[in-house]
Amino acid sequence: MTLRIESIDCYYGHVQVLRGVSLNLAPGEVLCLLGRNGAGKTTTLKAIMGLVRPRTGRILLGDTDLTALPAHEVPKHGIAYVPQGRRLFPNLTVAENLELGRLRRRRGDGIRWEADRIFEFFPRIRERLGSRAETLSGGEQQMVAIARALSGNLKLLLLDEPFEGLAPAVSEMIFRSLDRLRREVPILIVEHDLDLVLALADRVSVLDRGRIAHEGPAAPLRADRELRRQVLWV
Repeated sequence: MTLRIESIDCYYGHVQVLRGVSLNLAPGEVLCLLGRNGAGKTTTLKAIMGLVRPRTGRILLGDTDLTALPAHEVPKHGIAYVPQGRRLFPNLTVAENLELGRLRRRRGDGIRWEADRIFEFFPRIRERLGSRAETLSGGEQQMVAIARALSGNLKLLLLDEPFEGLAPAVSEMIFRSLDRLRREVPILIVEHDLDLVLALADRVSVLDRGRIAHEGPAAPLRADRELRRQVLWV
């Protein structure tokens, strides 16, 4: 299922955050959205989810126009969002958090993700189903957050800083799971750990002050640190 973002402008009040942003994400592909803090990366994800309404432009998933849909309708079309900071329900168990993710995506023609299939990617979760989310380690919480997003019918996965604050060993574990997931569902990811995300992504789009400043394959940026410095200013 192809995602197409066509020249969207987004505002917070009178402040324009996105300026003519266009992106394409094809089936089986991982697209990384990079840029400095405040460049508009998270706003782009929120626009897809209907949490920020574009004033101009369109957002399409296949032939479905998502642009004017209210936020509560977007997940029904098979789009899942893992926000920065995980945002699990701390007093609920892992099993209850997973069930909440499934509620809004019971219908649809996306890939059906049952619990046993999710456990193939995140086996550690099976052992913690009865534990409250607040008792989990940071890495376990991130696994549950991604697993919750997978629950139900899925066509597109949006990830905002999935490796943030994780120990290297845990980041590597989640990286391997995401590398397997790419074969199942297209992924749009925002991440500051360049080594990890450039190893995962097929293509890169760089935002600078709300505009797309660079687009291209991830491999050259992964291999050439001087090119990375020129494109990303790091």
